[in-house]
Amino acid sequence: MEKSIFNIAVAIIVVSMLASYSLTTYTTLFFGYSQFHFFVRELVFGAIAIWIMWYVARLDPKHINKLGLGLFGVFFFLMLIMNFLPSSLVTAVGGAKRWIKFPFFSIAPVEFFKVGFVFFLAWSFSRKFEQNRPNRLVHEIKLIIPYLVIFLIAVVSIAIFQNDIGQVTVLGLTLSFLLVFAGRSLKLFFILISLAATLFVIFVSISEHRIARIKMWWASAQNYLLSFMPQWMAQELKLDNAQESYQIANSLHAIHNGGILGQGIGNGELKLGFLSEVHTDFVLAGLSEEIGFVGLTILMGLYILLLHRLFKLANRTSDKTSYLFNVGVAMLIGFSLLINAFGISSIIPIKGIAVPMLSYGGSSMIATALALGMVMMINKKDPST
Repeated sequence: MEKSIFNIAVAIIVVSMLASYSLTTYTTLFFGYSQFHFFVRELVFGAIAIWIMWYVARLDPKHINKLGLGLFGVFFFLMLIMNFLPSSLVTAVGGAKRWIKFPFFSIAPVEFFKVGFVFFLAWSFSRKFEQNRPNRLVHEIKLIIPYLVIFLIAVVSIAIFQNDIGQVTVLGLTLSFLLVFAGRSLKLFFILISLAATLFVIFVSISEHRIARIKMWWASAQNYLLSFMPQWMAQELKLDNAQESYQIANSLHAIHNGGILGQGIGNGELKLGFLSEVHTDFVLAGLSEEIGFVGLTILMGLYILLLHRLFKLANRTSDKTSYLFNVGVAMLIGFSLLINAFGISSIIPIKGIAVPMLSYGGSSMIATALALGMVMMINKKDPST
């Protein structure tokens, strides 16, 4: 079971290495880089990720609490102080500080915080909820208040200072679903989802660029969606002269051009300056054009198989912490994949979420590999797995 998780992750990482070469043709020419610039960097990231996953999986399970809670504490702290560090120590995108600079590399603390946060929830839920089994909703709410406080602090840091509402969405969904898997009531789940939706609306409404992004998404999707609504409602919701998203339009063109079998590796056209960030946030669109529906189905099959293995491993364990951590890691991967896939296909607005282990970049890939290594590590202490 653990070996199959490792093999699937390695297969996805190898695809990422190939994509970092195939999809960056225009980017390397535009910036004057070597044609192997992104490939070599992704090769290094992938090798480190595979080694970390293998190494952590071999560690004694008795160290899992130190590793998991250490990740949570250290990267929560880094994520908070990053907002106050000088510009020489951080890398900013659009004024938002998201990476901390170290000699020869940078890291995005939020990627590692997500793994630590999920382990903290699994570790804490397995202890606190076993000792407290409240029957009334008000008691349940009181029980989860400390977790909500931690989450809201993270929300402020990520959504406001880092301007990254996509990561907040992933964390909020994971927290809400983990509470259900930990035995909390569905009433509490729907209250939390409603709270998350309210926070989402608030953070969108206070940001002009998010409002503009929503309008561009609606401009692309409104003709199809409004066709299912009554005419009077469609007239009220229709935006006239709204500018459609250039990225979404080209993303959909790339998917369409891929057809059943694709244009062939290296033969994509939309990556040639029409679709920016094609090797990062739009990697699925770029790959769709080159490997087509069949190739993308195989790739998605790897993710589905990985999630199946994680849930199956969770179902077989008798240890509550292992169970919740397995489920939590599966949800981090699954929600990130869905949000990205729905975004590039215009089902929902683009959120800027990386595809786990596939999008170009080191922090997301290494953090996901670390999480999978911890899954394999923690499940060794349970003979039933």
